[in-house]
Amino acid sequence: MPRVKTGVVRRRRHKKILKLAKGFYSGRRKHFRKAKEQIERSLMYAFRDRKQKKREFRKLWIIRINAAARLNGMNYSTFMNGLHKSGIELDRKILADMAMNDAAAFTAVVDASKAALTK
Repeated sequence: MPRVKTGVVRRRRHKKILKLAKGFYSGRRKHFRKAKEQIERSLMYAFRDRKQKKREFRKLWIIRINAAARLNGMNYSTFMNGLHKSGIELDRKILADMAMNDAAAFTAVVDASKAALTK
């Protein structure tokens, strides 16, 4: 049997990696080995940060809700406790948006939360 050489296969594999490495600095975009190492690292960071992005947004929403609740005379934890007791099922994303853009509606939700706590 004739010997098989990897010319086409290797070139395709290298081109795929180097295409992903576009925009990297210096040898990290030009040299296959450095580009491959950087691509592997970049993909790990991307995977990790897709998870961290969700955490960061939740933190931001909680900060905004807490600030708006304090303007209405409550803190975050008692406000959320009152919401659960009143049966209002709004998630933190919606509550944070209401706190930023619709203060009157957020005040109404805070009043409902207060009412549920006083029962």
